[in-house]
Amino acid sequence: MILPYCVYVLQSEKDLLLYHGYTTNLHNRIINHNRGGTKSTSRRRPLKLIYCEFFLSKKDAKRREMYFKTSQGKRMLKLVLKRTLKEINYPKRKT
Repeated sequence: MILPYCVYVLQSEKDLLLYHGYTTNLHNRIINHNRGGTKSTSRRRPLKLIYCEFFLSKKDAKRREMYFKTSQGKRMLKLVLKRTLKEINYPKRKT
C-alpha cells in the first residue's frame, strides 16, 4: 500500500535553512519548489529533500507538518536528523 500524504523537509542550498511542507506528490512538489513555483521558497533555491514521512490521513499529515514548525518539533527534527544536519552543514544557532 502506498500512503498518499507526505510531510517533507527541504534544505535551501542557498542559505542552508529548512522548509517544511506536506503534499500528495513529493516528486512534483520538489520540482515545483525548485522551479520557483512556491512563493515562500522561490528566493531560496535550489532546495534538496532531507527528510520525509508518509501518512494515510491528510489530517495526520497536516498535524505533523504544523508540529515541525513549533519549537518542540524543530528540536525533535534536530535530534532525529543530527548526523544529516552535520553532513549538510546546517548552521548552528549562536548562543
